[in-house]
Amino acid sequence: MEFVALRDIVVLFGLALLTVLLLRRFNLPSIIGFLITGVVAGPHALRFIKNAHQVEQMAEIGVVLLLFTIGIEFSLKELMRIRHMVLLGGGLQLALTIAVVAVIGTLYGFPMSQGVFFGFLVALSSTAILLKLMMDAGETDTPQGKTALGILIFQDLCIVPLMLFTPFLAGGGSGLVDIAIVSAKAVAVVVGAHFGARFVIPWIFEQVVKTRSRELFVLSIIFIGMGTAWLTSHAGLSLALGAFIAGLAISESEYSHQALSDIMPFREAFMSLFFISVGMLLKPTILLKFPFLLIGMVLAIILIKTVLSAAVVFVLGLPMRIAIIAALSLAQIGEFSFVLSRSGLSHGLLTPETYQLFLAASIATMALTPLCMKVSGPVADYLTKLLPHEWTRGRSSLAQNGDKVTLDDHIIIVGFGVNGKNLARVLKNLEIPHVAIDTNPFTVRNQTRMGEQIIFGDASKPEILTHAGIEQARIVVVAISDAAASRRLVSLARKMNPSIHVIVRTRYLLEMEPLFMLGANEVIPEEFETSVEILSRVLKRFLIPQDVVEECIADVRRDGYEMLRTASKRHSHAVGITGFLSGAEVGSFRVQKGSPVEGESLREGLLRAQSGVTLVAVKRGSDITPNPDPVWQFSENDIALVLGTPEQMRAAAKLFEPARAAAGVT
Repeated sequence: MEFVALRDIVVLFGLALLTVLLLRRFNLPSIIGFLITGVVAGPHALRFIKNAHQVEQMAEIGVVLLLFTIGIEFSLKELMRIRHMVLLGGGLQLALTIAVVAVIGTLYGFPMSQGVFFGFLVALSSTAILLKLMMDAGETDTPQGKTALGILIFQDLCIVPLMLFTPFLAGGGSGLVDIAIVSAKAVAVVVGAHFGARFVIPWIFEQVVKTRSRELFVLSIIFIGMGTAWLTSHAGLSLALGAFIAGLAISESEYSHQALSDIMPFREAFMSLFFISVGMLLKPTILLKFPFLLIGMVLAIILIKTVLSAAVVFVLGLPMRIAIIAALSLAQIGEFSFVLSRSGLSHGLLTPETYQLFLAASIATMALTPLCMKVSGPVADYLTKLLPHEWTRGRSSLAQNGDKVTLDDHIIIVGFGVNGKNLARVLKNLEIPHVAIDTNPFTVRNQTRMGEQIIFGDASKPEILTHAGIEQARIVVVAISDAAASRRLVSLARKMNPSIHVIVRTRYLLEMEPLFMLGANEVIPEEFETSVEILSRVLKRFLIPQDVVEECIADVRRDGYEMLRTASKRHSHAVGITGFLSGAEVGSFRVQKGSPVEGESLREGLLRAQSGVTLVAVKRGSDITPNPDPVWQFSENDIALVLGTPEQMRAAAKLFEPARAAAGVT
């Protein structure tokens, strides 16, 4: 007995392995390799796989599995957090693209129904490709990444109504009556999935978890996913829709993280199977038959999607640079369009030839996505420099930030995410003057209503930094996730105010060196700080004394940040005395009641002898005494400014704490 299906899968994955390895040498994503594998191995090229019907079944299974995993990862909380971009941005992008493509289609002689369907196909972008590329580049948390994600979420949700409208465009059935019936079925399935997610699925998982069998848990996940897809298909809806709803139901369960972790090893195989299947449906002869038409279609798709998406994002108020970068990343055709195209082919909205043209153009736009994302930054920078700032800063009313900030010796916070909000809250409590800058107009609006002094705009533009009072500021804190924008901002801030202290938060250690070269004083890599926090929590769980924990952390920081200090010295842009203090720290301590230094005079030498730090100044009330005399005696609530090494600073901290607390540490 010959296992044809097993042989086909082995051949496909073996060829995909070789293709992807080859493309990786050119830094091309795996998905392009899967598409090429399908084209080469399919029934229209080398004919490794000959059964066309089997190919279509494999593609359908691939879609089901892909949407199931996407549904599990989908977060309703995340949807609510970026709901403005999802509903407004996604809705406008989809409607405008469909309308423009429909008009172009009618100009070329196609009926309006076909033109609208072409708009359906072009409007959708690839969630799988874009999220993969953004995660690899670490850009999912950037403003352009969040913008693209919001539009992608709306597109993914719209696959349902678009599939419902496809038979209506083809003139089948009784038109609006059929749409109403299928829509009612879809609503019933969604409502059923909602209550299932709240009651049925948690109960099933609870019973399965009690058995402590991982195999049974994985089987229950597959059963729920495939079973829901099967039920929706019998209700007149698509298998893909059912799979997505099943994944969405599981995502709302407390067991969703375990479910996702168990199914993730299969996810790459599911994705590869889907894209290989898509490639197998393409006839390579179409490339030779209509080469110039295909080139024109690809360029037209990229241009239309880029212009319309950028216009939508810009209208929502975001700066032009972010709009262009997000738009170029959305310029490809999406995987859901392949699902729609097969439906359109079966309903007569696509002929076999137009279907092949669509496949070829879609695969080409997908293959060009890495290039579009690579050139998006330079293209955006070039256009924003070419045009006046008033045209590129954002058209929202929030762009009118009023008069220039009149603060002096203040802190500028760039990025009002978690880090920016926490810093601003502490500074506000301490009554330290500060101003924030953010590119999200909805964040700016909400924070302004709450009384926060925040500016809308792209901080990498000199006009925005001038508005924030960069020349008078003492510190600028860069707390954004866009590495390229951070580098431009650091360089610009250093040029506009050579004496300003620049602190940058970055994600990876590899990003530190370029930031120091551009003028950053301090760079805080999340990658390293996370490891330090993990170390601290592990040691505390073992009841290691606090002073030992701090000593271990200090050792790790001393070793880990040696590279930071070395890079800082090599590329130091410090001015004045700052250059002489490299490697030392300046800190302040409050004299607490009952501490060893309370009531002690400098002449007795306790501070110097037991810690080694040098006292620079003392603040008592509103009076500041620099370089106090030896007869100076510390009193409760005095604030001492001292200079020393990190080890000396830790020793000095204990002298300012209550004596009983210091004695209790063993």
